[in-house]
Amino acid sequence: MVLETILSSELAVRVVYPFLLVFVLLFAILEKSKILGDEKHQINSIIALVIGLITIAFSWATDVIINLMPFLAISSVVLLVFLILYGFIASTNKDGLVLNKNLKTALGVLAGIVVVIALIVATGQWSKVYNWMFVDYGSGPIWGNILLVAVSLGALVLVWTSGKNKKSGE
Repeated sequence: MVLETILSSELAVRVVYPFLLVFVLLFAILEKSKILGDEKHQINSIIALVIGLITIAFSWATDVIINLMPFLAISSVVLLVFLILYGFIASTNKDGLVLNKNLKTALGVLAGIVVVIALIVATGQWSKVYNWMFVDYGSGPIWGNILLVAVSLGALVLVWTSGKNKKSGE
């Protein structure tokens, strides 16, 4: 049984939250951009209030906002996890230890792969992805294509870096 609170009521989800989101975002944009001039807080708030009220008057607009918010929240958390991992890679310590640029790139790509795998596991889709890649009929061509793309990218990187070294050596 799900316990409904005032925070999860239909009124809060369909009216209050979309209104507050639109109002606060528009007010912040108007304040930061200073489109209407400096120190025009009252005018900015009235415009944001009116647009927020107009937005909640149309159910399709609030439906779009309500449907986008879970995606925004999950994307923000995934991005935060990636940035924390990359921050460990790209940061310097007190002694000034800095990783090589290529090593930073490689570790950043590895961190991205780890975040994607963690997201797949967290959503409960790991068994489907594993079966699609390794068990199901037709997974052989997938690996053949992946190998082809990897070899092609490796060759391009090799040609690009060797061309760079020749230019710097001349």
